[in-house]
Amino acid sequence: MEKKKPKNVFIQGAISPEFIGTSIAKHQTKTSIGAHNIFLGQVRADEIDGKVITAINYTAYDEMANQKFYEIRETTFAKFDLTCMHIYHSLGTVKAGEICLFVFVSSPRRKVVFEALEYVVEAIKADVPVFGKEIFEDQTHQWKQNS
Repeated sequence: MEKKKPKNVFIQGAISPEFIGTSIAKHQTKTSIGAHNIFLGQVRADEIDGKVITAINYTAYDEMANQKFYEIRETTFAKFDLTCMHIYHSLGTVKAGEICLFVFVSSPRRKVVFEALEYVVEAIKADVPVFGKEIFEDQTHQWKQNS
C-alpha cells in the first residue's frame, strides 16, 4: 500500500471569502454528506501596550508543519466518521479582519462535525509550528506562536 504524502496546506496571504465559498460549493455533489462545519480564524486588531495590531506576518517550518497537519488529519479521520476534511493556513501578511485559518469538516451526521472540528482546531493550536509576527500601527513587531 502506498503511503500518502502530506499535502501543502499553506496559502500565501489571506484566505479569501471566494476561496471559502468555492470550497463549500464543490461539496454539493457529495450527496452522502449531511453536515458541514467550518472554523474561520480571523486576525484581530488587538491593542497591546497602547499599540493596535494592523496585521500578522505568518511563517512556518513548511515541511514540519505540513507533516503535523497531515498527522492531525489522519488522527481525526481515525477518530471521527468524516466524509472529508480540509485545512488551509495563511503564510505571509494577513491584515486585521482577514481570514488566516480555514478548517472545513463534513460528515453524514451533524454531531460528528461539531466534535471533529473542535478536536482539529485545538490540535492545530497545540502542535503545528506556525508563527505569527504581529505588525503594529508603528510597524514594530512581536512574535506570537499559533495565532
